[in-house]
Amino acid sequence: MKKSFVLLYLLFVSLYDFGQVGVFPSRRPRLIVEIVIDNFRYDFISRYYEKLSKNGFLRLVEEGAYCKNAYVGYAHTQVLPGYATIATGTEPSVHGIVSNSWYNPLKKNKVEACYDASITPLSKDGSEMKYKVSPKHLFSSTFTDELKLFYGSKSKVYSVALDPSSSVLLGGHLADGSFFYEDETGNFISNSYYMQKLPDWVRKFNKKQLAFNYLNRKWEPLYDLDEYKESDGDSAKYEKGFGYGTVFPYNLMEIAKLDSKHPNYSVLKYTPFGNTYVHDFAIYTIVNESLGKDRFTDFLGIGFNSLGYIAKYYGTMSVEFEDAFLRLDKEIAHFLDFLDSEIGKGNVLVIVVGSNGVMDPPEYLIKRGVVAGRFKQMLAVSLLKTYLNALYGEGNWILGYDNLQFYLNRNLIEDRKLDLREIQQKSADFLMQFNGIALSVAAENLKRTSYSSGIIKKLQNTYHPKRSGDVFLVLQPYFTEDVSDVSYSNSPYSYDTRVPLFFYGWKSKIRRISDPVNIDQIAPTLSYLLEIMYPSGSVNKVFTKFYK
Repeated sequence: MKKSFVLLYLLFVSLYDFGQVGVFPSRRPRLIVEIVIDNFRYDFISRYYEKLSKNGFLRLVEEGAYCKNAYVGYAHTQVLPGYATIATGTEPSVHGIVSNSWYNPLKKNKVEACYDASITPLSKDGSEMKYKVSPKHLFSSTFTDELKLFYGSKSKVYSVALDPSSSVLLGGHLADGSFFYEDETGNFISNSYYMQKLPDWVRKFNKKQLAFNYLNRKWEPLYDLDEYKESDGDSAKYEKGFGYGTVFPYNLMEIAKLDSKHPNYSVLKYTPFGNTYVHDFAIYTIVNESLGKDRFTDFLGIGFNSLGYIAKYYGTMSVEFEDAFLRLDKEIAHFLDFLDSEIGKGNVLVIVVGSNGVMDPPEYLIKRGVVAGRFKQMLAVSLLKTYLNALYGEGNWILGYDNLQFYLNRNLIEDRKLDLREIQQKSADFLMQFNGIALSVAAENLKRTSYSSGIIKKLQNTYHPKRSGDVFLVLQPYFTEDVSDVSYSNSPYSYDTRVPLFFYGWKSKIRRISDPVNIDQIAPTLSYLLEIMYPSGSVNKVFTKFYK
C-alpha cells in the first residue's frame, strides 16, 4: 500500500513537471509575445480565409481564443494611438498619444508622437531625427513597465518593429531594448534611451545582411494573378505605388539600387519581406536573450508594419496588399511553430491584435456605387479663416490644422476679450455646411460634458487638453481627408475600429468569443493574470472569456 502511494506520488510529480513544458499551464507564462499588426481589419480573416494556411491565422482561429467583436474605442484610429492603447490599457485621453503627430500651438510646429531631441540613435551617423525616439510623451505606465517593476531585472522586456515609434510604444518606458529598422543600412538599431551600444548578437545579426538578401530578388505574387479574386486587379487607377510602378513583378534589386554606393534599403518596408525581416529578428531576439527560459515572465513585443506601408501606396483592394497578407500568414505559422518547439505552447501566451482597421480606397468604393470621397480640409481651413475675419475682425484666428482638428489662436482671443467657447461653437457650426462632414464638435463640450456612448464618446476618448485642438471634425462614413494615402485610417467607424484579437497558448481556451472587448482591456487583463499592478492609467476592465 505504501509502495503504491509512493508510485502514485511520483507519477503525479512527473506529470506536473511535464506540464511545465506544455501540458498543464504554469502559474505564470514564461514568455508573453504581443504581436501588433498595422491596418489589420477584422474582415481580412474571412476575406482571405480560403487561401490561409492551416498553421497561421487559422491556427489562431481553431486552436486559440478568437475574439470576433474586438474594437478600438476612440475616434482617431491611426497606428500609434493603437500601439499606445494596447500597451497602457487606457485611451488616448489618458495616455496622451492622441495621433501619430499633433500640432503644438505654443511653438507653432508639429510634434511627432515619440520624437525626443535628447536621444542619440545608434545609427549610421547618429543624427537622423526619425530614430530619435522614446516613450517620453506617453503619460501612462505600460503593462511591461509594471512587469519590470514587479520582477526587476529578472524579467526581460524587448520590442521590435520596422517603425521606430511602434517599437518604442510596444516596449514601454522600462524596456531592456527596443529595436527598429534603419533605412540607410538595412540594419536593426536602437538608441541611447535603451543602451549605449548594440549588443554583440544584434551586430552578428546585422552582418548576415538579410535585408540585402530579401531585396536581391523579385517580388512576384504567390499565385497566378487571376486567382486574386478578393482584390481589384493588378494596377487599379487609384494605386500610386512607392515610386516604381504598380504592376507585378517588382525587381527589388533594381528599385533599391543595391549595386550602387548608396542603396535604398527603405524599399524593404513597402514589401511583404519587411514583415519577414521583423519575424527573423524576433526569433533571433528570443534565442539570444534566452527569453522564456526561467520562471520569471519575459515579454517580446512585435510590430508588423508592412501592411500599413503597402495600404498607403497601393490600398487594401490591391493584389499587393492581398499578397502581403498571405505572406504574413506564413510568417505567423512559422513563428508559432518556433514558439511551440522552443519554449512550449503551454508556457507562452501569444496575443495577436490589430493596431487599427483601415478603409478601402474611396475611389474603389465610388466605383462600386458607395457614397464616398475625400474631404478638402485645406479649403475648409481657408473658408473658416475668412468667416472668423468677417465675424471678429482681421486676425490670425487659426494657428494650425492637423488630424481633423482646428487649433485656434487663444492668445488673440484672450487679447480681444472674446469668449473661447463661443468661437469654438461658431466655428463648429460653420463647418457643418461642408460636404463630407458628419459632425463638428467644440472641444469645450468634450471637456465639460461626459458622454456615455456613440461617436462623441469616441471623440472624448481621443481628446487630451494638452494636445488636442479646439474644434473636432468627424467625416461621413467612407470619407477621408484629402491625403496622399490610397487607404487611410482615422475615423470612429467600424472599418477603422473593428480589429481581430487572438489569445493563443498559456491558459487560453479554444473558443470563439462574440462579447465586445476593447483593445484597452488587453494590458489590465495581462496584469490581472500575472497578479501584478495594473498600468497607472488603465481602465482596469479585465477580460476573462479567453481563459475561463
